[in-house]
Amino acid sequence: MNLLMLSSSRAGTEDYLASARPMIEQHLDEVRDVVFIPYAGVTLNWDDYTDKVQQALPTLNITGIHTYADPVDALQDAKAVLVGGGNTFHLLHTLYENSLIEPLRQRVADGLPYVGWSAGSNICGLSIRTTNDMPIIEPASFTALALVPFQINPHYSDYQPPGHNGETRAERIAEFCALNPTTPVIGIREGTGLLRKGNTLQLTGPLPGVVFKGTEVSELSAGSNLDHYLTETA
Repeated sequence: MNLLMLSSSRAGTEDYLASARPMIEQHLDEVRDVVFIPYAGVTLNWDDYTDKVQQALPTLNITGIHTYADPVDALQDAKAVLVGGGNTFHLLHTLYENSLIEPLRQRVADGLPYVGWSAGSNICGLSIRTTNDMPIIEPASFTALALVPFQINPHYSDYQPPGHNGETRAERIAEFCALNPTTPVIGIREGTGLLRKGNTLQLTGPLPGVVFKGTEVSELSAGSNLDHYLTETA
């Protein structure tokens, strides 16, 4: 597999995909023709979303999958695929609606380069049950692509706004772990990502990550090797 799973489209106040662009271009290597899946966009229509990504990644030739008569055929002919952020429930719902889950899983398993950010990374895990998004639509299932054998939490943050009495991100993930104690949840901070090349997995970017499993919480140092999370039984 050849996966780049980014936490977010931005880090801090930078421009859209600014810090992600070098990682994306390096990941895609010489591939220039890319199919973009904009299904996580809800308030941003899919043509505008595709244009936005094209402007941010001018060295690529990006075509929205929604412009093809048959999205499954588009995926079969793709040289690489990008999956953008937005609402994870809407993304997964639309993938199921267009019968793309298995074709996408198979093509990526066969080596199709994949780049996702935010929701596009979330669906690489076993399920979307550790997304931060509101369930604005009900997918056919919460089961995702399972391109990695664990859960992902993009945009991970320890920040708790002053005066806010709701659960922290860590507390929400702990609730998942209480019901699924053998399944790791890897939290990736903005500006970082997970890079899978075959049977290797690395935390990319300048910031540490965090992994939750059962009642244990551990910090993942920036750039650390995470290969063992590809072989642990969830």
